[in-house]
Amino acid sequence: MYGVVTRNEEEVRWPEFDRGFYEVKDVTGRSAEPIADGVNMVSCFGDNAASDADPSLVPVDDLGRPATRDRSYFDWDYVCPSRTDYREGLLEVIDDCVDANEDVRLDDVGFPRAEYCHCGICERSFEESEYEDRFEWRASVITEFVAEAADRIPGRVFLTLYPDPYPGHLYERAGIDLEAISEYVDEFVVPLYDTAYGTTYWLETIARGFESALDVPFSIELYAVNVDVDDLIHALEVAEAYGEDVLFGYDASNARAAIRRKRADEREGVTHGEPESDP
Repeated sequence: MYGVVTRNEEEVRWPEFDRGFYEVKDVTGRSAEPIADGVNMVSCFGDNAASDADPSLVPVDDLGRPATRDRSYFDWDYVCPSRTDYREGLLEVIDDCVDANEDVRLDDVGFPRAEYCHCGICERSFEESEYEDRFEWRASVITEFVAEAADRIPGRVFLTLYPDPYPGHLYERAGIDLEAISEYVDEFVVPLYDTAYGTTYWLETIARGFESALDVPFSIELYAVNVDVDDLIHALEVAEAYGEDVLFGYDASNARAAIRRKRADEREGVTHGEPESDP
């Protein structure tokens, strides 16, 4: 199956796509009304607008450095997952999504990096918790949020994973305990983004790593913006050998062209037995 990830409502209905993911809340903080004929997608702890409005929401490391887009490693601003008021707002957004479509995708779930967060709320919560290991406590925070969100989603729960299948890396980086959250997730989505896909050996390596690491089905999301159609088809052929589905991000027209070309090539390659010899 092929799917699209888009901010344009009409593109989820294009016949080339078996499934559409529609961004209701993205990392900029932009919001849109949920739709009925697509899987609504919510950026959870990436939120530039919330950070700009209330900088105290931003996670900080042990030196007080914030996880914001003006610093290295961060493409957007993060919100600390321990902030219960913000989480309640997220759950309300998820409720709105469910009212339109029972399936929901949770995006940008987790702490920003291994050294976060050391804000006052996190310090106090960790000290008052039953955990002696900070990584265990962080994982409990994320698992609790995923469980709360999944409890409100009657349909399929999709969850985006940072593209690092190396054992222990998601746990250390984001506080994601794959075994624990798999209980609440129906399908993971792994974005494997490149602006060209000139080579794809790395794509296969990462995809195979997730195939070994996950007990829950996963789909692969490819970047489609300004990617040459032949290169996008090549990436698609690699991705579909591993992923449950292949999704295309943020350029539905280019994705549609790749799917059409691939299907046309497959039809031209069909044979129906040996040709009859001339009498």
